[in-house]
Amino acid sequence: MTDPIVSVAGLRKSFGAVSVLDGIDLQITRGRKSVLIGAAASGKTVLMKCLSGIYRPDAGIIKIDGQSVGRAGSRDHTTLMQSVGVLFQQGGLFDGLPVWRNVAFRLLQNRGMSNTEARRIAIEKLGMVNLPADTADLYPAELSGGMQKRVGIARAMAGDPSLLLLDEPTAGLDPITTTIINRLIDECINETGATVLSITSDMTSAREAYDDLYMLHDGGIIWGGATGDIAAAANPYVTQIVEGHKDGPIKVVTGV
Repeated sequence: MTDPIVSVAGLRKSFGAVSVLDGIDLQITRGRKSVLIGAAASGKTVLMKCLSGIYRPDAGIIKIDGQSVGRAGSRDHTTLMQSVGVLFQQGGLFDGLPVWRNVAFRLLQNRGMSNTEARRIAIEKLGMVNLPADTADLYPAELSGGMQKRVGIARAMAGDPSLLLLDEPTAGLDPITTTIINRLIDECINETGATVLSITSDMTSAREAYDDLYMLHDGGIIWGGATGDIAAAANPYVTQIVEGHKDGPIKVVTGV
């Protein structure tokens, strides 16, 4: 694989006696849109939080742009994360802050930027996700779910990161809004040249909106390749998830 922006080797993460990630090896190619899929509770969000430094791995190496991801809050980590934008699964907006301060949060906290300049950049990023300037003074509770997702994407784009980590960018949205969000992500990365690694449970989006797909199962990456190669992969785990089949090697928990 040429010029990986993300390189993961031997990544392990447990919580008590429960092993979630058990030897993850993964490389994400610069300039492409990659998506991570897997069954519920397979560890996708845990992996994303390890990549962003929120969780410290028990073992293994994570490198972004050739630099090792350190402990969250350290000076080196803060510097590295200025090149990484993150969209959290539930949006992660601060209810007590107006939209513009949410979008510009890292700029104000980590770069010491003035309120005037931070607000200008926030409004610029809101425009990139088709939100009008007057959205800047609203609060998250005043926004619809789709608008909150757009604000989250605008915040992830603040600072013009080279890597975007998106956790379920279209979760809970109707099909029309999902299409809009996927198009906005495309427009944003086309403008900035950012690389994307996304988690999704939306298999239509996974197949249609991304260049490469990776599947996480039983603590490891069991398949990876171009999304156009999924049908020829002959991997029953990938087929079951992508096609949404109840029957297959992945056991579905039913009942109360």
